[in-house]
Amino acid sequence: MNHRLVVSSALASVMALGLVSGAASQAMKDDSKGKDKCFGIAKAGQNDCANLSGTHSCAGLTKADNSPDDWKYVAKGTCKSMKGLSAEEAKARVGAKKS
Repeated sequence: MNHRLVVSSALASVMALGLVSGAASQAMKDDSKGKDKCFGIAKAGQNDCANLSGTHSCAGLTKADNSPDDWKYVAKGTCKSMKGLSAEEAKARVGAKKS
């Protein structure tokens, strides 16, 4: 009986984690509506998600200001006025640094 309770609890926990991550994923999608990813403008610790070079995979982990492979969401159409880069421009710049 005790074994069955442990298994049931573990299964319920796994299912709950799936629901939470799905809700977080949907919230991120909703948050990005009407916004563009703008590379090269994030201050240290203020990026929105993973960088292009793959050195980190989470928000708030950039260590340098204005790194061309880190990005923030900005209002659609405002990236260029902030002296930011599009994803293609950032990939070209990051690729040139690796060469």
